[in-house]
Amino acid sequence: MFSKQRWRRFVTLIALLSALFITLSACAKPKKAATAQTIRTDKLRATTFALVASAENSTLRFDHQYRYIEDIGDGRGYTGGIIGFTSGTGDMLKVVQEYVRLRPKHNALKRYLPALKRVNGTASHKGLGQQFEIAWRKAGQTHQMIHAQNTVLDHQYLNVALRYAKKDHLRPLGQYIYYDALVVHGPGSAHDKTSFQGIRKRALKRAKTPAKGGKESTYLNAFLKARTPVMKSEAAHSDLSRLNTQQRFINEHKFNLQLPLSWTMYGDHYKLTNKKAEQLARTFK
Repeated sequence: MFSKQRWRRFVTLIALLSALFITLSACAKPKKAATAQTIRTDKLRATTFALVASAENSTLRFDHQYRYIEDIGDGRGYTGGIIGFTSGTGDMLKVVQEYVRLRPKHNALKRYLPALKRVNGTASHKGLGQQFEIAWRKAGQTHQMIHAQNTVLDHQYLNVALRYAKKDHLRPLGQYIYYDALVVHGPGSAHDKTSFQGIRKRALKRAKTPAKGGKESTYLNAFLKARTPVMKSEAAHSDLSRLNTQQRFINEHKFNLQLPLSWTMYGDHYKLTNKKAEQLARTFK
């Protein structure tokens, strides 16, 4: 039998060994990485869409842009919808195809599928015209068209931006910068100097990504520098307001797109507050 003194020493020893075991176990188990913030959902998605809408439609109300359509004279035919899908690049065709899939009957846009296929790759309106514009605007008020545009947007642009941003270890600002470049220039390939892939390839030659040990601001500046001549080569995008806004956010260290955000786009001034972003995010509910 232990004496009381020995028993106390024994209990103290057991307690110390238990504490040591817990400490060593905690050190041995790798900590789970904190979930990275992305612009895929909720307020960050709303913030990103508002930024792009200020450039595409001169408004923060991206939720009103699903029915928008016009020819802006950029050689891509009709531009329409929340991010400016175009008849000349094929993504407007994909939107209408998805809309028809979701609403196979009583769909006024269905009859324009052959014409959209024919004008793909051109600036032509042949087979489309005013009645197509009317049908697009009307469809843009339906939940099926809103869903169709969001589906194509995610698949062709947002998910691509997030995949590369994850690879390069970029926070929400970098994700938005990638997404905006994809919306304007398309994914393309590394051999296409005017596409997102080509721009990123040149940026990688100028600076290391955070994933490779580089500084995030340095790499994002390199990406904007690589994108600048591509923007200047297109008359419709020669105003560098988009890049100037992104440069401003880099300088302000807004790497998580933390609100409020203030910027100027094509001479118009915008401010996005936390309250406004929360209101816009209800669009996704």
